[in-house]
Amino acid sequence: MKTVMATGTFDLLHPGHGLYLQKAKELGGKDAKLIVVVARDSTVRRKKRIPIIGESQRLEMIRMLKPVDEAYLGHPTDMFKIVRDIRPDIIAIGSDQSYKIEDLKKDLKNQKIDCEVERVSNYRKAELDSSCKIIKKIKNSDFTEKSLKDC
Repeated sequence: MKTVMATGTFDLLHPGHGLYLQKAKELGGKDAKLIVVVARDSTVRRKKRIPIIGESQRLEMIRMLKPVDEAYLGHPTDMFKIVRDIRPDIIAIGSDQSYKIEDLKKDLKNQKIDCEVERVSNYRKAELDSSCKIIKKIKNSDFTEKSLKDC
């Protein structure tokens, strides 16, 4: 049985997240185990933007998803610590993640971590297929008092 590790922010879950995790698990073949590492709030702030959903709630949601066998918060400063601890067979990189596969392989080798790195090529294109698109839609929506009365 192979262990696949997938990583991400997973802020404002959308179908693209589900597809990424499903395809990541498939990289390990039959009976693969999928372990997901959810980025810390501090990492999201440093690399992307202010997270909408806090790290504990994002972790809770990821743990509920069908393809996920285990999920953990990443380390706040050493992204390789959890990789060293878990020792996955494969690290799955999402189609929209900016990691350069060859650079990541070199970094893993420097850390004395022996695992494959594969990019998930599938991506679900939709109107709201990223957290940023969802945020922009909310920001640009014309909410009336009536439509917000139950919020």
